[in-house]
Amino acid sequence: MPDWLSLCVLFSLLSLLTVAGLLLYSGLLCDITVQTGCPPIKKITFAYKFKEGPYKDCGQLFKESHCIGPGLPHIGVFYDDPRKVPGALCRSAVGSILSEGENKANEELLKRYETSGFNVFSFPEVTHVVTTSFPHRTFLSVLLGILRVYPRLNHYIKERRLCAHPFLEIYREGQIQFMAPLARQGDFYVPEVRPVERRLSEQDESHSDTDISGADSNSEYSSGSGVLLSDSRETSLAASSVHSVPIRDKGNRNYRGRSSGGSSFKELDWEQTGGRQDERDEQLHGDSNQKSLEAPTQEWWGVVGGEE
Repeated sequence: MPDWLSLCVLFSLLSLLTVAGLLLYSGLLCDITVQTGCPPIKKITFAYKFKEGPYKDCGQLFKESHCIGPGLPHIGVFYDDPRKVPGALCRSAVGSILSEGENKANEELLKRYETSGFNVFSFPEVTHVVTTSFPHRTFLSVLLGILRVYPRLNHYIKERRLCAHPFLEIYREGQIQFMAPLARQGDFYVPEVRPVERRLSEQDESHSDTDISGADSNSEYSSGSGVLLSDSRETSLAASSVHSVPIRDKGNRNYRGRSSGGSSFKELDWEQTGGRQDERDEQLHGDSNQKSLEAPTQEWWGVVGGEE
């Protein structure tokens, strides 16, 4: 065998081993446990920009937010199920967590975000959420986390007939923390969602109502958005009888998940990965110092799907 051919074979083997090692380190085979329990975050105040469009395009907002506050945890809130809502209408809020719990936001950072066009809002601490986490080690961790975590969340929520929304992703301390509140969901909807919800509701009034099994008794189904609309901001805790019942990652290699997401704020090139992913979910929140905005509730049978 010629020397050059031997070198090519050796180089190919080394490349394959390197890629395999990177995937394993990024979380390809890590265990995923989904459970109902306490949230990974307390009450937070965060700076965000609202976006209506495909989730895969959210990467630029993560990058912009990171440039302003590189040391801050970053957050994405996803309001729509892209399997039911066209990509152009999918809503999200992306930004940085300025403070948590009783801590106060840094005034200088707050002004920098506001100067750059970010809005500021607060989410409350709730007692019950559906949650899990995934290692955030490389830029591939974001893609792997989205592809592997959301099918498990989808299965967990559907199997237990829970009403959990919207979906949050928090990036901090080497972890991607996924959560969906099981109560006070309306408090997790930024004000920009309200006009869109009203428009969807008005459009749906011309259609006959559809009963959805497992939904709240006062809910109406919005066939255009895949959203369950209700006058109640609180959602009954169907999860209360479930407690923390973990499920283990079984693989599910054939799942068609979102294309990319979150951000590896130390290593991820957003432009390289295409930024955010093509799936996630929907609703509305109120600030701690102002009256909470009323928002419709939605029953999530899993947030991920193929966004065309």
